[in-house]
Amino acid sequence: MYEISKLKYSYNALEPDIDSRTVEIHYEKHHHSYLNNLNKVLDSINYDYRYSLEELVKNIDMFPLEIRGDILFNAGGVLNHNLYWLSMSPNKNNIPVGKLKDAINEEYGSFENFKNEFIKTATILKGSGYTFLVINHNKKLEIINTSNQETPYLYGLIPIMTIDLWEHAYYLLYQNRRGEYIKNFFNIVDFVEINKLYEKNI
Repeated sequence: MYEISKLKYSYNALEPDIDSRTVEIHYEKHHHSYLNNLNKVLDSINYDYRYSLEELVKNIDMFPLEIRGDILFNAGGVLNHNLYWLSMSPNKNNIPVGKLKDAINEEYGSFENFKNEFIKTATILKGSGYTFLVINHNKKLEIINTSNQETPYLYGLIPIMTIDLWEHAYYLLYQNRRGEYIKNFFNIVDFVEINKLYEKNI
């Protein structure tokens, strides 16, 4: 059976930018729900768990057509949340480092330009979904939006950073002020962890 990544910090560690109640409900209820639903549908066809979650998405064609949607939705929910929690920390690592810093400067001109582009892209997302920083097919950085629990792995892209834009990620604290939540995400983003993913995948 698949498992989800353990939180590396306490529920209140991201305050005041994300409150402890939101983190607890988001992780314990929403994230775990995607995991449980995924394992349930896979157990129903006696799946042998031969693939990693990333590989599962890439090999979706091997599964019966009628359950592919459920698999993709729930696998995406697990993968996207795993990356979301990894993208943040209370460690104040909110300035790019390493090869990621160089790549951001090369692609966007400066960190400030990158940050503005990420915020702009997140702001225009309609409904529920995510904004990702991905490594594209040319090994370049790209900022993209996906809807619902769609994962960039489905398109051969490698996600290394994300913000969750479903209402459950921010509504208890921010209500309708989604823009404020997006902006404050950069107070708690952890570029040390994101750089590790970047350097691992280039």
